[in-house]
Amino acid sequence: MLHFLPIQAQQLKPGFDPQEYVDVMSLPERGDSASFSKKHPEKFSLVYLSPEVGFFNRFAVWKRNDGVGVIRIRGTIPKDVSWLANFYAAMIPANGTLQLNDSTHWDYKLAANDSTAYVHVGWTVALGFMAPDIVKQIKAMYAGGVKEFIIVGHSQGGAIAFLTRSYLQYLPGMPSDIRYKTYCSAAPKPGNLYYAYDFESITANGWAFRIVNSDDWVPETPLSLQTKGDFNRINPFLNADKQIKQQNLIVRWYARGVYNKMQRTTNRSVRRFQKYLGRFMYKISHRHLKEMQQPAYAFSNNYMTCGTPVVLLADADYHQHFPFDGKNVFVHHAPEAYLFLLKKHYKY
Repeated sequence: MLHFLPIQAQQLKPGFDPQEYVDVMSLPERGDSASFSKKHPEKFSLVYLSPEVGFFNRFAVWKRNDGVGVIRIRGTIPKDVSWLANFYAAMIPANGTLQLNDSTHWDYKLAANDSTAYVHVGWTVALGFMAPDIVKQIKAMYAGGVKEFIIVGHSQGGAIAFLTRSYLQYLPGMPSDIRYKTYCSAAPKPGNLYYAYDFESITANGWAFRIVNSDDWVPETPLSLQTKGDFNRINPFLNADKQIKQQNLIVRWYARGVYNKMQRTTNRSVRRFQKYLGRFMYKISHRHLKEMQQPAYAFSNNYMTCGTPVVLLADADYHQHFPFDGKNVFVHHAPEAYLFLLKKHYKY
């Protein structure tokens, strides 16, 4: 006798759903605590809690009572190594291979264009350590009839959620009828402009959101720098030298001096970023991840935001509830601050 899995009606809908966001953010991300409440919603059951790997990264898999799977990626925890994933902020190509240990070469593809899209190395390494387990859990749930998944994370977890969604998009062998919806809460910038273009293309029409408190500085990081090399291949700087040569002597002398100085300054800054956010941070990271090999860095630090923005605008009432005392620089990054503004703006 043949046994057929029940046909599951589509549960996920496009568009930002404040209640859905609150529900998945209320799921524990640190093993024993949640971002938005101390007790997770009864409509979810825990399926799997991963071990800590990489930079003390972890994820949990939950199942909603309507059959939707949830991949909840943990953010930064109070361990020095966990913070290293954030500070290791040089850029690498969005497609490539990372040697995570002596026996593991992780091939990854995070964007369709392999020549212009770059991503944050620390969070990509973090994903690399979790990716095989994430894929295993998705396939196991798919075999049980689950075809819809929410990917969610706050802060560092939100940054890794961006990259996770991209990775699943381009991973060979994944079922083509899986639907993903992504909530990246208080997330820093995961890659450059061309990575952002790609992410927004694969999640178009309301399937991925970047939720931001307007007073939170974390989504403004990492530091970004644009050079001539970060423009599209066809740009007015392409023939700058030729155009300068066509000018009279005094204009040519002035323009070439200014242009060269600007180009040298930005290039020098990128090299400094590579030195301190790349090679220096790798040396520190290598003390913990002793078998990880240093990747080749992209000559860029042009970080950009991505995903459909959901801006939670702070006002005077908010500032009364969440005043800055001169010490707590994370006051506006806290999940409680996000929940306060969400209720104010969406009145769900």
